[in-house]
Amino acid sequence: MLETKYPFVTHSELNAILNYRGGSLDGTKLYVSLFPCNECAKAIIQAGIRTVIYQSDKYNGMDSNTASKRLFDAAGVEYYQYQPTGRKVVMEL
Repeated sequence: MLETKYPFVTHSELNAILNYRGGSLDGTKLYVSLFPCNECAKAIIQAGIRTVIYQSDKYNGMDSNTASKRLFDAAGVEYYQYQPTGRKVVMEL
């Protein structure tokens, strides 16, 4: 285990919550690339985040993923997959 990255890193969701310096996160939305794991789900709930928008749910059906959804459902946190609009931003330099 100590030869891997896992005991030394934190997921982006927890990192964002811990590093936020703007006051309360109550009622906010969180945009993530991957559906949060159960550990991040607990932090999201405790932080007061009310909506999670994710790009991919590639671990759907796995225990950690199912636990996250149960936690969100019990806490009233909404979650849904991002639907691209096809809009583009173009900048000329």
